[in-house]
Amino acid sequence: MDTRQLAAFCAVVERRSFSQAAERLGVTQPAVSLQVRALEKRLGVQLLDRSGRRVEPTEAGSRLYRGAQRLLEIEETLLEEIAAEGQGALEGELAIGASTGPAAIAVPVLLCEFQQANPGVRIRLRVHDTQTVVDLVAGRELELGIVGAARRHRGVRFEPLLRDEVILICPPGHPFAGRTVAVDELRAERLIVMQEGAGVRQVVEDELRRMGTRLRDLDVRLELGLQESVRSAVIAGYGVTFISRTAVEADLAAGTLAEARLDGMDATREISLVRGAGRVSTRVAEAFAAFAHVRQG
Repeated sequence: MDTRQLAAFCAVVERRSFSQAAERLGVTQPAVSLQVRALEKRLGVQLLDRSGRRVEPTEAGSRLYRGAQRLLEIEETLLEEIAAEGQGALEGELAIGASTGPAAIAVPVLLCEFQQANPGVRIRLRVHDTQTVVDLVAGRELELGIVGAARRHRGVRFEPLLRDEVILICPPGHPFAGRTVAVDELRAERLIVMQEGAGVRQVVEDELRRMGTRLRDLDVRLELGLQESVRSAVIAGYGVTFISRTAVEADLAAGTLAEARLDGMDATREISLVRGAGRVSTRVAEAFAAFAHVRQG
């Protein structure tokens, strides 16, 4: 029901006059008359007796007035509560997804800092490959995502958050360790790759294509899911792999893994915040997005 019509009707009943009701509401008298007539037409009954010097409610009008007063009071209370909520402390839930690279290092710390600054917020993080996170945000199952590669999708938009580097890693003592290797050398080496949909894999495939090579031209022996799987396989000595630097910084520092470079490859990537296209974000989601940009900017 149109509360503007109810407000106009109630003002007429209380003032017993269309002109005084219009003055109270700050509108013209014809506007008040139009609202009341539209309400009577919708309900199919006469609500006001206009025959005397003063406008009086009919029996149906009196019943409607009592109910309308309650509805208008509820509306006013609700609007006040929403306005107060928009100015007070953040409360609610943040459903967010992250691909495995960002989820391994940057995202948990970022979420913990945000939650500590906003104790009334509950956070639910889901970790998937990049494509799945993008699909879940587009499907409104997640409010936000943080991924390592921008996937074309009409249902989302990407906002740059921070930069990362994709590197080639091998066991310590491997012939590639600490070197820049040629593509021909890589062709002769056992390569471990992540599953389709992983952001790192997309970056590597794009770079290889730019260099005139395809992933299928290399000796891919194992496809092992996501970053933790390929990292473990390389540490165990089963081959070499491309991986996010942030995911193996501790291993490189400890000497359990070694870094190499592929000649001609510049595999830097943008870690991006994913939002639903054309969607109005919750106050919590907007606050986290602003927080993330400030922290990582």
